[in-house]
This record gives sequence, C-alpha cells and structure tokens, in this order.
Amino acid sequence: MDTVQSLRVFREIVAAGSFVGAAQRLDMSAPMVSKHLAHLEKQLGARLLNRSSRKLSLTELGQTYFEYCLQALETLQKGQDALAGTGQAPQGVLRVTAPVWFANAKVARLLQGYQQRFPDVMLDMHLSNHKIDLAAEGMDLALRVTRDPSPHQIARHICTIPFYLVASPDFVARHGAPRTSVDVMRLAAVTPSYLQQDGFEFVGPEGRELLRFRTAMKSDDTNLTYQAALQGVGLAYLPDWLVADDLLSGRLLRLLPNYNQAPQELHAVYASRRYLTPKVRSFIDYWLQALGTGSGTRVAKSVK
Repeated sequence: MDTVQSLRVFREIVAAGSFVGAAQRLDMSAPMVSKHLAHLEKQLGARLLNRSSRKLSLTELGQTYFEYCLQALETLQKGQDALAGTGQAPQGVLRVTAPVWFANAKVARLLQGYQQRFPDVMLDMHLSNHKIDLAAEGMDLALRVTRDPSPHQIARHICTIPFYLVASPDFVARHGAPRTSVDVMRLAAVTPSYLQQDGFEFVGPEGRELLRFRTAMKSDDTNLTYQAALQGVGLAYLPDWLVADDLLSGRLLRLLPNYNQAPQELHAVYASRRYLTPKVRSFIDYWLQALGTGSGTRVAKSVK
C-alpha cells in the first residue's frame, strides 16, 4: 500500500473528523480509508486515533505523528510544485562531463550561446578523459566522442568531428613534409598515452594503411599534445574543433590530406529516457540545432 497516500488519508480523517467524511473528500470508500489508517498504524506499531461511536480523536502519539505528517506532505507538495515550474523554462545547475580537449574556443562559443538563451541554467562543466559513472558522480549529461557508444547507455548522436594529422610550419621546414605513409615513419610524433601501437589506421590512395610514427612524446591530455604540436615537438592527430583556427591562420599545417579516417562522432549520453529534465533536454536540443547539420569544418591550409 502507498504510504504517501496513507499519509494523505490520515490528514483528511483528522480534518473531517470521521472516516466517512474523509472518504467523501477523497472520493474513496470508507473501508479503504480504514485500510490506509491500519497500514500506518501497523508500520508504526502504535495507535494513532481513539475511536468511539460518536467521534474520533488523536492519541498522544497520533498528535505528534500528525504534525510530522503535515510537514512531510507540505514538503512533498513544494517539491512537486518546483518540478512543475521547471516544465515551463529550464533552470537550475546542469552538470556536464566532457573530454579535456573541449577546453577550446568553439565549445566556449557554444556554451555562451546556450547560456544566453537559457540564463536560468548554471553550467557546471567537468572536463575529464575518463568515462565516469553519471549517476555515481551526480552528472546530468556526458558529451562523448566515439564511433561506438556503449549499447548499455542512452546516446543521442549530435554531429561528426573530423580529426587531422597536423604539424607546425617550423617542424615541416626542419623535417620536410611527408608524402606517403612511409615518409611518416621517420617523423617524430606526439601520441596519446592510450594508443597501444605507434600509429593510426587511415584510408589512403592505396587503400587501408597503418601510419606508424616515431613517438617523441606521449600525453594523456589532448590540449598538451596540441601545444606540443604548435611548438614543433612533432606531428599530432588532433580534432578539428581544437585546430581549425590554427589551420586557417597557418600556425599549423594539415599533413597527408589524401589520407583520412572516418570522423569521430559526438554523442550526448544520459542516464534515463524517462523524466528528462528541461535543462538536460534544452542543452541537447541546443547542441543539435547548432551542430546537427554538419561538423562545422572550414577550409584549411594543408601540405600536399
């Protein structure tokens, strides 16, 4: 039996002064009203009402419990009213986890656009390369870049994000521009720490090939890899969102433009389809509107 409903029935019994009166208020049968009271008394192991043929009265314990009952029902109603209010406009704190390399100008512009549209939502961004448990960490949403989202998660596809093989002009001037996958093998590279082999699989003019590098440095932080590439430490494989402005300005050059990988896919990952809060729904819808028609890539300088 629903204990919260039993609390409501108990409140109406006291207010009406009788089982029949409570039944009329609740559009419920008198025997059902009696069952709800019995349910509470059984749970508490105490009598809440003194019953006589003429009237009902609260026992001493019943009086104490009735006061707490009113407080509990009032608190519950306030919570329901608050949630009902959020149905009209997104509000509250939205906790989002995303990769470390999302600390870039493009993402900042997207967040600024969202905040302008929904000023009552406070964004709480947590950047990490580890895939955390959303429920355990109290996160509302994850932005994850992967071609294969877990089948055990609810993932909404947002857009594709291409990655490019890049290097600084200084690095290319010192070591020359690679023309083929064989040329790449002699060049130093800054590679991710998670990479099991020193190379990436690409599709080139001769079909599928593994481009192997001479690793000069490993990093678990894509932003550090990006900075190292700018400084000429080595070539690097980096997302368009991080390097687009540098490719346009010539601070970085795209290498081997005829060698490509399938773009990575950006997904919004969340815990449950049911009761999706307005703040989460508005965030996903905003990103889909801003990015869902394409990756937003622009023409960049490359070395052919």
